[in-house]
Amino acid sequence: MRAIIYKSTGSWYIAKTKSGQTFNARIKGIFKIDEITSTNPIAVGDSVQLVPETEEGNTAVITQIQDRKNYIARSSPHSKSQHHIIASNLDQTLLFATVREPRTSQGFIDRFLVSAEAYHVPAIIVFNKADVYRQKDIGVFEKLKGIYEACGYSVIKLSMQTGEGLPELKELLHGKTTLLSGHSGVGKSTFINAVMPGYNLRTTEVSNWSGKGMHTTTFAEMFDLPFGGSIIDTPGIREFGITDISRQELSHYFPEMRGLLNDCRYNNCLHTNEPGCAIKAAVENGTIAYSRYISYLNILDSIEDKHY
Repeated sequence: MRAIIYKSTGSWYIAKTKSGQTFNARIKGIFKIDEITSTNPIAVGDSVQLVPETEEGNTAVITQIQDRKNYIARSSPHSKSQHHIIASNLDQTLLFATVREPRTSQGFIDRFLVSAEAYHVPAIIVFNKADVYRQKDIGVFEKLKGIYEACGYSVIKLSMQTGEGLPELKELLHGKTTLLSGHSGVGKSTFINAVMPGYNLRTTEVSNWSGKGMHTTTFAEMFDLPFGGSIIDTPGIREFGITDISRQELSHYFPEMRGLLNDCRYNNCLHTNEPGCAIKAAVENGTIAYSRYISYLNILDSIEDKHY
């Protein structure tokens, strides 16, 4: 029977059929999937084939994984040479960010967006905790909003205290499978509790000594929304390591750079020190935000040159 993976705890998976029947499922023996080199062969969102172990029990064996429409991956925290699939078969992703308490760096945002572009997952940036923004913070938000909207991204300002932005987000979630991601402490669990009354996910305050949130979600998990669609909550990510992207193709995943790539003098231009570079010219004339170009250079510098 066909089912969707709703939760992964390492060796066991929670899978749900279309009729709503839930199974505790496992992989029997060696489960080799061609061309999958991730640390987790099965991810939340995967469509799988199950064989129940008994007629009346709720345990099953996973016998097959269906082809993925897409997925989002990051470098494995345990091995930089391998990638970890966060979730698969997504319609979109919401990246939760904050200007303060805790502050999300633009570098983190850009790394996540590059990965979403590379794996063909539309991304929406949600700046949460708008109710604690001071005048200076509002200016920072407006600047970032302008930068990302110019790149083609939707940017939403959200406050769970006042409700600002919540109706708009609910509308965006309706009927879609959406990945929620971001640092710990940015308010993902509070948001889930608001859109799914009765679930009462544990939330946390930001650590006073570090200014960073503390992890409350241990494993990725999917929830069905009462108004249609589903969301996938993920553990808070401190760093987002880019994986499976070459230095040569990185600029293709910056939307504001894509249309200018053919205007560079050299086909293999990396947009660093080469003469006749259309990207550097666009940065100089303000068409491309300088902060985005700095993110590009930082990510480029972090990618090993494997001579693709």
